[in-house]
Amino acid sequence: MAFRSDLEALILAALSEGAKHGYGIVKWIKVRSEGALKTGEAQLYPVLHRLEEDGCLAAEWIPQEGKPARKVYSLTDKGKKVLAKQVGEWKAFRAGVDRLILGEEGG
Repeated sequence: MAFRSDLEALILAALSEGAKHGYGIVKWIKVRSEGALKTGEAQLYPVLHRLEEDGCLAAEWIPQEGKPARKVYSLTDKGKKVLAKQVGEWKAFRAGVDRLILGEEGG
């Protein structure tokens, strides 16, 4: 199976729309999936840290008035390329599943 269902693709997709902090990514996933997908921050942060170490994300601490600074993540050029590859893999995976479930025409 070419597409590997994981949180990495969702994080990259969320950040393709602009920089976000961890809770912003969690909220984006829930809202964009209309509640079908949910993730906790405990699941999210290990993947964010790995993507940052791999050079797919850049992170910046943003000060907040009267609150601790927030770490905000954004896509790097490498992250954009990884996302584009994952989108292609998802489309191929989805087309295969559509052919199996919906019939040979896929719709």
